[in-house]
Amino acid sequence: MYFVTGGAGFIGSNLVAALSARDERVVVCDRLGDQDKWRNLAHHQLDDLVTPERAFEVLNARADGVQAVIHMGAISSTTETDGDRLVENNFRLSRDLWRWCTEHEVPLIYASSAATYGDGSHGFTDTLDRNELDRFRPLNGYGWSKHLFDRWVAREVAEGTARPPQWAGLKFFNVYGPNEYHKGPQASVPLHLVQQIQAGATAKLFKSHHPDYPDGGQLRDFIYVDDCVSVIRWLLSTPKVNGLFNLGTGHARTFHDLARAVFAALGKKEHIEFVPTPERLQPTYQYFTQANVAKLRQAGYDTPFTELEDGITSYVRGYLTKRDPYR
Repeated sequence: MYFVTGGAGFIGSNLVAALSARDERVVVCDRLGDQDKWRNLAHHQLDDLVTPERAFEVLNARADGVQAVIHMGAISSTTETDGDRLVENNFRLSRDLWRWCTEHEVPLIYASSAATYGDGSHGFTDTLDRNELDRFRPLNGYGWSKHLFDRWVAREVAEGTARPPQWAGLKFFNVYGPNEYHKGPQASVPLHLVQQIQAGATAKLFKSHHPDYPDGGQLRDFIYVDDCVSVIRWLLSTPKVNGLFNLGTGHARTFHDLARAVFAALGKKEHIEFVPTPERLQPTYQYFTQANVAKLRQAGYDTPFTELEDGITSYVRGYLTKRDPYR
């Protein structure tokens, strides 16, 4: 049985879809709320669906049958301001799952984030060196809470304390793809662009407020969610691999490239309006992110990442323009 926290969320539900397709037993740990988040799971067989408050009750009851814990659950909003909630959900639960997996000798794969790198001035290298980790300055509470756990893990590893038989943290970069519809303003830019275009509005991108980048020339490492699932599945099948890994394509692309791909996938003529970046975002806005994926490649993952145009075409034509856009 695979225990997937955040399994009704974006990346988590795509992983659940892949596991369910293989007829694996899956227990999802998540909150559905009163919106349509349940639709992320509607096509798939589940063994159980439990709230986070019951996580350890269920894990303890089924400890002998747990093949791995895949911890994707978190408060993922970059605008969350409640530090206590961030620590409780993003740090303490992660730490407690680490300790449970250590005690019961169960592999643990957990979600970190590229937000841990802050403005990128110290690079995007997925190091476990504690001195290097100390240099990163996340720009928001979400990034800080994820970095807090990465630093805790680094100390555990450096001090040689007991740990899960396999562990891997994944620093996700800019992920896009099906089943992100519940995320609202925090959803990926491709989704927002398609919604704007389908509504007959002009596609909107932020203007640049940096002299080195033209409007739409801001760069991000966009990665299709299928690639994220592929890496997680590879880790589950490669128990000797442990560590903290970047999960991006290793190739930054501009928002203008992204918009062009969306228009092409929709078969529409490009029409983009550049709007000012909200003032509250300007001080912490990132103009460049790019994953260094050398460590993941050296660990043995050799599957090519999806090209931006191919990923956008798959997302737009395979999901966003369908009556049922859920995976």
